[in-house]
This record gives sequence, C-alpha cells and structure tokens, in this order.
Amino acid sequence: MKETYAGIDLGTSAVKLLLMDADGKILKTVSKDYPISFPKPGWSEQNPEDWYRQSVAGLKELLAGEDAKLCGISFGGQMHGLVALDAADNVIRPAILWNDGRTEKECVYLNSTVGRDIVSAETGNIAFAGFTAPKLLWMKENEPEFFGKIAKIMLPKDYLIYRFSGVHATDVSDASGMLLFDVKNRSWSKKMCELCSVEDSWLAKICESYEVVGELKPALADELGVGAGVKVIAGAGDNAAAAVGTGTVHNGDCNISLGTSGTVFISSDNYSVDSKNALHSFAHANGRYHLMGCMLSAASCNQWWMGDILKDTDFAAAQAGITKLGENAVYFLPYLMGERSPHNDPHARGAFIGMRMDTSREDMVQAVFEGVAFGLRDSFEVAKSSGLDIKRTKICGGGAKSPIWRKIMANVLGISVDTIESEEGPALGGAMLAAVGCGRFASVEAAAEAIVRVTGTVEPEEALVKKYEERYAMFRELYPALKPSFAKMD
Repeated sequence: MKETYAGIDLGTSAVKLLLMDADGKILKTVSKDYPISFPKPGWSEQNPEDWYRQSVAGLKELLAGEDAKLCGISFGGQMHGLVALDAADNVIRPAILWNDGRTEKECVYLNSTVGRDIVSAETGNIAFAGFTAPKLLWMKENEPEFFGKIAKIMLPKDYLIYRFSGVHATDVSDASGMLLFDVKNRSWSKKMCELCSVEDSWLAKICESYEVVGELKPALADELGVGAGVKVIAGAGDNAAAAVGTGTVHNGDCNISLGTSGTVFISSDNYSVDSKNALHSFAHANGRYHLMGCMLSAASCNQWWMGDILKDTDFAAAQAGITKLGENAVYFLPYLMGERSPHNDPHARGAFIGMRMDTSREDMVQAVFEGVAFGLRDSFEVAKSSGLDIKRTKICGGGAKSPIWRKIMANVLGISVDTIESEEGPALGGAMLAAVGCGRFASVEAAAEAIVRVTGTVEPEEALVKKYEERYAMFRELYPALKPSFAKMD
C-alpha cells in the first residue's frame, strides 16, 4: 500500500484537495464550492462550518478508490480572516475575510494614532484593511457583545486544523498577516496584542509550516476510513503554500499567483522591510522570509467581467480574438474590492477608461488582463526600488492557464515567466509540507527540488516590452487622478 499525503487549499470560493504519493506524483484532485456573503458594500464573510463540511466531503471523495495509506494532511489557506470562538469553541459570528474593507477607521488608528513606525517595528508591516488586527478592533467597537465572548481567535485554515486535530495552532507564514505577529522574531507581539485588547489565552500555538501539530481525531479518521496515526501538519498561508508548490523557496526566487487575488511573492533568506511598507514582510513556509505584494482582485476580475457582466463562460473563445497586445486604447483599473499593494486604499474601485465607438469586446477582455498585469507591476516596481533584481518568475493560479495572460505578464514585467508541471500551487504546497512533516523529505527545499518541474517559459519580446512601458506609464496616472473621486463614492 503506497504512502500518500493530502494538501488542502482553503480558498475564498472553494476548497481544493490534492492527493500526492511519496514521489510527488499527483494522484487525484477534488474541488468543493461554498458560498460567500457580502452583507454590506465592501464587506465579505463566510461560515466556517461550510469550510469544514466541504473539506470532509472533499477528503472522502479524494480518498475513495485509492489503495493508499494516508500519512499526513497539511494546508494552504486564505489569509487574514478572523474566526472568533467562544469558551466552548463555537464560532461566535461569520468569519470576516481577507478581502473585507470595513476597517478603514481602525487602520487609520493603527497607522496614524499609534503610528506606522511603531506598528512596522513590532510586526514588519503596517495596517491594511484586510488584516486581522483591525478586524478585532472593529469587532470591539461595533459588536462588543460578540467581542466579549471571545476565547480563541484563529485564521481560516487554522480552524480546519482545530476541527481535524483538536489543537489550536497556527503557522508563522499565516500569522504574519494578522498584524499581531513579530515577523522578524517569529513570535507574538505583546505590544500589538495589548493595543488590540487581545489576551494571551486567545492566541494559537505558533509552529513552522512543516511542523506536526497533532493527529487526526479518531472519530474523523474513522469517518474517512483512514485509520489511526494520520499526522496533521501546520501548513501555510495560501501564498506561502503556493510558493512551496511552485518551488519558490530559494533566496531571490519569485512567483506570481493569479487567483482570486493576485500576488508577487519573493523568497528571501533574510528579513527585510521596504521603506514605505508597500510590500508585506512575512515569514516563509521554509523557515525563512519573503516579501509580497498583494492585489485584492486578479483572476476574479475576469470572472466578474465574463461571468457576471457578459454572462459568458467560454473564456477561451473570448481570448481568441485578442490581437492588439501593447496597442489597446482601453485601460482597466482592477480595484473591484479596493486595493492593498501598493495603494492601501479600501475606497479604490474598478474602472474602464478609454472606450470609443470602435471599442470591441476583445478590447475590454484584453484591458482586464492588462489591468491586472499593470497592478502587479506596481509591486514589482517597489521591489526594484528596494534593490531587488528579478529576472524571471514562476506563475500559478487559475489565470496562469491562459496563454495570452502569461504573454501579457512577461512583457508588462519584462521578465521570463516559467510555467510548471502542476498548476495546483497551494494544494500541492500543502501536500509537500505534509510530506516534509512526515519525514519523507529532509526540508522544504529538498521537496521542491524533487517534485517541482518547469515545463515551459514565456520570454519577453523587446518591441512588445517597449510598447507596454508606454502603456504602463499611462496606467500609473489613472489611479492618482481618480483617487479623490473614489473616496466620495461610498
């Protein structure tokens, strides 16, 4: 009976599960959807019970018919979400998600009243609307009856860890996005916890991403039919898990994720913070660090445009007619949920600009792709200004399946874009972390070297890079011009 490892990617719209054998071969994948609610403009919530229910259903489907011994389970998960439990470990209110923008007042308090310098010195970051600490301050101010019941706070994937193992634990990469964590020293920040009225007893045990947290609860193991002794490994935030799954684990390695959100992830052996805190400075799943720029809307922009607006799910056909690379007159600002890096503006909104009577449907689709690429380049520019010289990147996520989007990325950024054998970034990363935790590989780097394979590269084209330089210069003028209007729209 072959040894296997399961990776669970707890995403925003679905949980994706992957079964991997001891040699890194992907045996099976499963996806299970769940709803997301938007109770008010800019709010974003989910029911944690949906995560657990669909994860268990997905595991049953994943393991069905497999003649295999499940050795370990680990995770990648949507970051920053606030799951609050009472003294009986019951969920107090729906989880407030990473793309929720209700905490502007709390972010102003932390960044201005407390001060950016103090917050950055304590955590390596400043307050962004999606981070966990501002959510707690919002809850204290607006839902004191719920805040008063809190006995534990945890992140989305850590709620699964608790339901699977009975252990309250988190990992360093996910904790980095809470604004309660001292990233440099990989420990909770006492000062930030005091500022946010967080009690020590609320906090989870901190683990490295590849550490064993516990074992699958006997009742759940019986329900899944896997027997006793299945290890539960801490896992990582979705972007750190995706970086493991794409082999972005050595100093200077880069990965772009085109999922619901969009990220630029740069692995580093050393802790560093950019001068303007435009990029996030987080702990990495390999025991080291990384810098990350995050857009709140990336592939979700195309899903919104195609599915919600055009009512069309034939994505390939919509892209087939795109022929004006570097020459499109239409621009798109991809700020459908506000924006994080580098603008830190929850009021920012999406916009099409430059339409004419001859503007085509293909122009609009292309503008969406280019707008996301330009937004990610904003983070690249911050990285370059910090002295980082990035020559190539891996790419993963749903948007990475599009050849035209990959080509746009390579030429907007002016770097080589590598595709890999598996596009299951966070789920594969979770399975790899499980294998490391179970002792199959000596380190995260060893697992990446054994498993991750580059299958193709899109090279930038000199003439097209030059055209996109001009387009990007125009793109950079649009947000500052519209920012005052955005602030008046809510």
